Amino acid sequence: MALSAAIILAAGEGTRMRSANPKVLHTFAGKTFLNRVMDSVAALEPDTLAVVVHYQAERVAAAARSYHADVEIVNQDDIPGTGRAVQCAMAQLSAERKLDGYVLIAASDMPLLDSETLRGLISFHEASGNGATVLTTILDDPTGYGRIIRDRDGHVLRIVEQRDANRSELAVQEVNTSVYVFDAAVLAKAIAGLKNNNAQGEFYLTDALETAKEAGNVGAFAAPDPLSVEGVNDRVQLAALSREHNRRVCEAWMRSGVTILDPDTTWIEDDVVLSRDVTVLPGSFLQGHTTVGEAAVIGPYTTLIDATIDAEAVVERSRVQESHIGRAANIGPWTYLRAGNDLGEESKAGAFVEMKKAHIGNGTKVPHLSYMGDATLGDHTNVGGGTITANYDGVHKNKTRIGSGAHIGAGNLLVAPVEVGDNVTSGAGSVIRHAVPDDTMVYSENTQHNVEGWKPKWER
Repeated sequence: MALSAAIILAAGEGTRMRSANPKVLHTFAGKTFLNRVMDSVAALEPDTLAVVVHYQAERVAAAARSYHADVEIVNQDDIPGTGRAVQCAMAQLSAERKLDGYVLIAASDMPLLDSETLRGLISFHEASGNGATVLTTILDDPTGYGRIIRDRDGHVLRIVEQRDANRSELAVQEVNTSVYVFDAAVLAKAIAGLKNNNAQGEFYLTDALETAKEAGNVGAFAAPDPLSVEGVNDRVQLAALSREHNRRVCEAWMRSGVTILDPDTTWIEDDVVLSRDVTVLPGSFLQGHTTVGEAAVIGPYTTLIDATIDAEAVVERSRVQESHIGRAANIGPWTYLRAGNDLGEESKAGAFVEMKKAHIGNGTKVPHLSYMGDATLGDHTNVGGGTITANYDGVHKNKTRIGSGAHIGAGNLLVAPVEVGDNVTSGAGSVIRHAVPDDTMVYSENTQHNVEGWKPKWER
């Protein structure tokens, strides 16, 4: 039977996060909670993917649409509870189409919920013939989670929330993950009679299981990996889950041939790709769609964001964003490469160099204390320390072009737009405002004036 709909619950504020942002828009390993859950659920290809919103509804809805353009947004009213969220979703979805397959319901605060676990849940539900199936897990410390209460045959009798549980129920270690599969007809009937006679005055979705039992058994499928269904309620849990996930990511890369000297201080997001014999030194943070080629060395204390680092390059104590670093290039220390740079093979961007939208040729070196913005440099050119391209005139960002084989003296100021030819040598301290032809030596005269005794005697 097909997955008719998948409903993701994203209406809550998440007050324990103590944040101005909705909990579902907090980030985990480079993506928001909501983005990660939507990706996992969308991989199942449901006929309809719906997200229920309420707190900061417009903001959460906009985020959901940015992750999946065809998502259906459901606005929950002011009546609280997960049960009410599903009531609103089913009313909207049923009015638009006939739901005659399975309906998956998932919370949006489980950033490691994966499609493999969800496929296992749906397969178990289909094979069991249950009217509803709950995704569960076993925890050493189940505090805060709803407990799964089973009968002697292993079927689910009910789910008891922590605040409503008695002493014997609190001792149960099997917990609800807030992920369910229902037959659509069973779900429609189950949510129709929900009541809010509980400690919080909310409509609990868990109470729908009582009605579901009338249509057949309610089963439970235990997630193979408890980490995949762990929820995040506050920043302490977020930090702990992030740390454990990152430990696994680093371990997987090390087993595939990457040297990570100190996994405790190395953070690698999920979409990063590392080649064999890469070395990542302590204090490094690899983010986004960063790729690193064979035998490259990253760090220590380096941040890469959507960067492409070719084989044998070295990036030390630097920040590189949306830039390409060529083979055997040498970056750092203390280099800042903003978005849009392309550095050639065996090039260099040295200490305290900043670049933005710079194209640096093969073998070209910008050793230290320089700024190259909106600049194109040819091959095997050397830029002296303290040189900058003055690319901004207050209105436009203008371009500087320097040819191959040039030797730009220390402390030069290239006032864009300007073009310097091949094999040009410029004198130290030059201000270059006009085009310089190939094979030319250029300098700008700066007469030195000494004014003796200029300071009053009482200030000496």
